[in-house]
Amino acid sequence: MKVDLSASKGAYVQDVFTRIAPHYDLMNRLMTGGQDIAWRKEVIRRARLNSGDRLLDLGAGTGDLAREALHQQPSIHALAADFTLEMMRVGAKHSPASLRWSCADAQSLPFADESFDVIISGFLLRNVADLPLALREQRRVLKPGGRLVSLDTTRPQPSLLTPAIRFHMHHVIPFLGNLLTGSRDAYVYLPTSSEHFLLAEDLQAQIQSAGFQQTGFQRRMFGTIAIHWGMKPAP
Repeated sequence: MKVDLSASKGAYVQDVFTRIAPHYDLMNRLMTGGQDIAWRKEVIRRARLNSGDRLLDLGAGTGDLAREALHQQPSIHALAADFTLEMMRVGAKHSPASLRWSCADAQSLPFADESFDVIISGFLLRNVADLPLALREQRRVLKPGGRLVSLDTTRPQPSLLTPAIRFHMHHVIPFLGNLLTGSRDAYVYLPTSSEHFLLAEDLQAQIQSAGFQQTGFQRRMFGTIAIHWGMKPAP
């Protein structure tokens, strides 16, 4: 099954995540063998949260990252933002009252300039239609010296594991997705969007082009996942 990633990408992504929202967290555990929990912990550690920080979890989905942030630093002011209402509804049922929610498009954020100390995201960037615009918007709403940390898929470098990785992505994940959610096409979209996304080095270059400094990344899960970071320059 082929997935059209060209026209109306935003509408397609919104429909996909609306349909899989009730099983989203469980599928993440199954697809990654539970490793996504450790990746989220690392994202929050790299965010270097301070007491009282204003944090935006962008493309928050069910709010996993925001909840981990509140676990590691309970005194922050956390806002989870997504443009798929059903994902937020599912997440709000399992979140503390201190976590606020907002409907927001990553390409046109409804927040004032310099509103946040930290922006985190999990599996957001490959899903936006205009990546440079989404990165510029994050820079706009960050305070000077603010930090960006992103967790996302990345195209792995060729290796002896490549056949096994491709089998897992193109056969195991769609099978599990169909079995659990009945939405096989949603889990065909995952490997398709990952294979069309940037190499980790290229995403770092995009983050730098958006005006971030002190950028870097680390690969995880046989090179299929990457954590990127950067800082908005101080005046």
